[in-house]
Amino acid sequence: MSDPARQVRDWLTTYDAPTSAVGSLLCDRHPADAIAVTEISPDLHSRDLTFGELAQRSAALAAGMADLGVGAGDHVATLMGKGIDLTVTALAIWRLGAVHVPLFTAFAPSAIAFRLTHSGTRLVVCDADQRTKLDPGDDIPAEPSWEIATTAPKPQRPGDHTLESLARSASAARSPAPVATGGDAPFILVYTSGAAGPARGVPVPVRALAAFHTYHHYGLDVCAEDVFWNTADPAWTYGLYYGLVSPLLAGHRSLQLRAGFDPELTLDVLATFGVTNFAAAPTVYRTLRATVKTMPPGVDIRRLSSAGEQVSPDVVEWARDAFGVGVLDHYGQPELGICAGDQPGGAGGAGRPLPGWSVTVLEPAGDEEAPPGTVGRVAVDIKDSPLMWFGGYRDSADATAMRFSPDGRWYLTGDTAFRDRDGHLVFSARDEEAILSSGFRIGPYDVEAALLHHPAVAETAVYGVPDELRGQAVAASVVLREGVAPGDDLAEELRETVRSRFGAHAYPRQVTFVAQLPRSPSGKIRRSRLRDV
Repeated sequence: MSDPARQVRDWLTTYDAPTSAVGSLLCDRHPADAIAVTEISPDLHSRDLTFGELAQRSAALAAGMADLGVGAGDHVATLMGKGIDLTVTALAIWRLGAVHVPLFTAFAPSAIAFRLTHSGTRLVVCDADQRTKLDPGDDIPAEPSWEIATTAPKPQRPGDHTLESLARSASAARSPAPVATGGDAPFILVYTSGAAGPARGVPVPVRALAAFHTYHHYGLDVCAEDVFWNTADPAWTYGLYYGLVSPLLAGHRSLQLRAGFDPELTLDVLATFGVTNFAAAPTVYRTLRATVKTMPPGVDIRRLSSAGEQVSPDVVEWARDAFGVGVLDHYGQPELGICAGDQPGGAGGAGRPLPGWSVTVLEPAGDEEAPPGTVGRVAVDIKDSPLMWFGGYRDSADATAMRFSPDGRWYLTGDTAFRDRDGHLVFSARDEEAILSSGFRIGPYDVEAALLHHPAVAETAVYGVPDELRGQAVAASVVLREGVAPGDDLAEELRETVRSRFGAHAYPRQVTFVAQLPRSPSGKIRRSRLRDV
């Protein structure tokens, strides 16, 4: 393995160059006959897409998008599941120098509408079964500013386009060369949920590819001989950065399963396709531990990785018994990617900073480093972190200012941890009040906003509670309007309200009706008291 500091410098030189073109970096520079993606169906049938085929198909689609007026700097959203269609679409977007806005397929129309409007999206590409979410209503305007293309064989609504028709446009034969945007230009706009307001847009510049490649190489340890599978959804950052982008960047084949998580199916894929390097949210490992009695023959994994929330020691030990290797816990944020991680033989927890990053723990108050064993604020030393790429949220100066110390030295994650005597990070608590459930980062604000649309709700507070399988489950304490009686039927109505207005992944599994919400002297809701009830 090469000197890490030199390798990081080399990647930065390549990806931060004025001539950087994402389409070339993620596709065209790789051997045309090498496999880029293997798409797997629930019945375990599969089909491969080579880098040569990816180049040809994405170039044709890019030409069709250009005919619709999409160009460098424009935003194109995808409402798509894992697989070849998404990969081709993302590459087409990047070939034009445009910005990819990923949308989670479990989102309700109102959550989709916010992101499309806030980003100024020009074109939405969606799976055929997602098309109804873009129909007028639920904050989707009757005359939207975006055009729509779907994976259906024919237009599903008047004015719709299809991927097939765009790829067969008169301009598609031109196969335009990838647009060079340089390292500072954004190529992704991803939304991250917080507790104190609407989701925030994180512009990801091209130079962030150096950080993604670093984690792929030094954190995940994916090598050319591996069969790599990251199960995370590519609408979320762990799946997008490291299930879609980094394998393409490194020229490594990745697996994409066209199905939701199922423990038995997961083991079947591991065995059938000979997966050697596996990455997943902690809830995947917890569910496997709870449901799998015997490991099928053919499972032979050398590397297990996880991120998004803390991996408990009992899960690490179970994996060591079941797979022969423990789960390596890694730490990061949408604004950073993964910046620290445990290594084989390490002490557990979030481990040490990866090459190119300087991550430490500051005192609870003040900008001095906390002594070992003291819980403090996780911070990134910007000057000593050449891979640091986050510069601020889209159209949110106040939220951006909260992320940086007044002198500009530190990026403040909002998370808490402590360092052991060997310098390993041990995670304590997540950013603000965000809920980490089944690998999804859920902002209480989004769920509360959905609940407040129900006519029975006067006030509500949403928070996370411990859950053995999910890590956390969404819980809601609800103050009802005068004259409304609580009950199980009403609780189910509230769950359905969240499913329909925000997303099926975020409904409150626990609904508690209360007379009032606990507040601080300044009027802020004290969610910690609700969790302790």
